[in-house]
Amino acid sequence: MIISVASGKGGTGKTTVAVNLALSLDNVQLLDCDVEEPNAHLFLKPEIEERKQAFIPVPKVNEEKCDYCGKCAKVCAYNAIAVLPKTENKKGSVLIFSHLCHGCGACSLLCPQEAINEVNKEIGVIEFGHAANIEFIHGKLNIGEIMSPPLIRQVRHYSSPSKTVIIDAPPGTSCPVIASIKGSDFCILVTEPTPFGLNDLILAVEVVRKLVIPFGVIINRSDIGNGEVEEYCLKEKIPVLAQIPFDMKIAESYSRGINIVEAIPGYKQIFNKIFQSVNCLAKKEDTQ
Repeated sequence: MIISVASGKGGTGKTTVAVNLALSLDNVQLLDCDVEEPNAHLFLKPEIEERKQAFIPVPKVNEEKCDYCGKCAKVCAYNAIAVLPKTENKKGSVLIFSHLCHGCGACSLLCPQEAINEVNKEIGVIEFGHAANIEFIHGKLNIGEIMSPPLIRQVRHYSSPSKTVIIDAPPGTSCPVIASIKGSDFCILVTEPTPFGLNDLILAVEVVRKLVIPFGVIINRSDIGNGEVEEYCLKEKIPVLAQIPFDMKIAESYSRGINIVEAIPGYKQIFNKIFQSVNCLAKKEDTQ
């Protein structure tokens, strides 16, 4: 079973929920797909056992074969190629903007002169390790890289079908989030009871509904703010899986890098109940 943990905005407690849920289960794998700013390892403190470089294929042009027809630029949906046609007084040129390339391979496939081949460009690193009984994998995007989805997809490639997989997704509702949660059996949306929290929760709900992923909500710091998030969930018939109150002990332990289930043992049972609810809701969705 693949459970993704997402949020419409940062700072809601998404990683806190993902890590503590993983710590409350057996035979579990945690994938931190927030590759631009991974932080689950700060709380799990895994022993990293292996590192693999991550690459994306980008085009390389053999200008001895190229006739500067421009078909590669036309087929590129991301404007990663620009072709300057040759003239009587000037030789043509092909410009490759590798940071914009998504590695789809269309340019090399459709080049009539077969003048384009692909070379690997390093975009980051994937690290593998263990923390107690948790198998841990995360990606780290190289500084200066502007596209995280290719690395996220490579991290997700290592999802284990024999384990309960917890995915810590990036914040927001853009392409990195889609790459992280797509194909999940269930998505937990973590929010907070504030106007900003509600606004971004609505956006996140639209995304998971578009992807047809069963989902529920956890309201973090539930005893501050207002009751509009609960009213919205009730109106939209969205299950509220749990409400985590604002607790000074949780805040203090978090600041020291200590997880909730370690600081307050009773929370392990709460996260177990969240998992049971998720399991039931996912199975119910499958039968419909």
